[in-house]
Amino acid sequence: MAKTGQSFVNLDDFEKQAYASMDRNALDYYRSGAQDMITVRENQRAFDRISVRPRILRDVSSIDMHTSVQGQRISTPVCIAPTAMQRMAHGDGECATARAAERANTCMVLSSWSTTSIEDVAASTPGAQAPKWLQLYIYKDREATRRLIERAQDAGYTAIALTVDTPFLGRRLADIRNRFKLPGHLTMANFSDQGKAQVGAAAAQSAGDNASGLAAYVASQIDPTLSWEHVEWVKRVARIPVLVKGVLTAEDAQMAVKAGVDGIIVSNHGGRQIDTAPATIDVLEEVCRAVAGRVEVYLDGGVRRGTDVFKALALGAKAVFLGRPVLWALHCNGEDGVVEMLDIINEELRLAMALAGCVKIEDISRAHVRMPAAARL
Repeated sequence: MAKTGQSFVNLDDFEKQAYASMDRNALDYYRSGAQDMITVRENQRAFDRISVRPRILRDVSSIDMHTSVQGQRISTPVCIAPTAMQRMAHGDGECATARAAERANTCMVLSSWSTTSIEDVAASTPGAQAPKWLQLYIYKDREATRRLIERAQDAGYTAIALTVDTPFLGRRLADIRNRFKLPGHLTMANFSDQGKAQVGAAAAQSAGDNASGLAAYVASQIDPTLSWEHVEWVKRVARIPVLVKGVLTAEDAQMAVKAGVDGIIVSNHGGRQIDTAPATIDVLEEVCRAVAGRVEVYLDGGVRRGTDVFKALALGAKAVFLGRPVLWALHCNGEDGVVEMLDIINEELRLAMALAGCVKIEDISRAHVRMPAAARL
């Protein structure tokens, strides 16, 4: 989409503009969640229930937001989550997002269901300094999964984020009603096999009630037998760090550490898998306590304000990842839109740090937030 000329002052502005102008098939795919979308809404509302406890009379004339992820230095703890099929939002798709991440010096996670290949996204930022990770599903075709890992390593990606919450696709009503399919001029660009590259209406027609083309694709291609043994297999194949994405409980966090992962992303898939799963910010502290500093913990889901980032860091996250806001900004103005969106939330975080009395990321602690009182029975 061409530059809108609109002035954006917060992340909601990008969303409103995208809702007004994006193709319905793409818009419903990006914004939809599972079933009644309760978890989608809770991801954001849960942040509102947490209070910031500001400290006063600190010298906050200079704020440093630098941090690191998996040992790589970045300029901000605000990173970019994997979102599929970005060329539905803008013609430049994943390459524009990668260039924006490089300009912001932050981490981008590329979806393995990208509409631009692993290699082309890497080539879009020659001499890149900011880290790129690859999000990975484990396919029934194990050799195809192995090739994705190897290609990412060869292209300079520095970590694998293994999605572990999708043995089947959540029931997303908008996609079922729309019989979602990838537009004909686009493919899953990381696959030459047409069965893996196409998400079309034909599969949806044969899927009965589960009439989303993507749901049919997942059922035919993604391995529902996924277990901790598969995580250990990915660890053996990969020469780069392996993180698991989709952890929501202390029990699974402990299992992840036992399996030898290098990091955990607390995620409910943007509320797109099992509805009424908890908001990610509500379980972040539980996961961090279970991990006890043995691996880095990250969060995605519902982050829309700099104060949201601040709260997640206070509760133990090393960094946060944005999903839908990137898509809305990408649609509004491509690479520059994503840069503008990141600038806005980073400035919000900078101000939140200053007003809370923190001059560097390491200053943000559990003492800076108050969780809501437990509901009385």
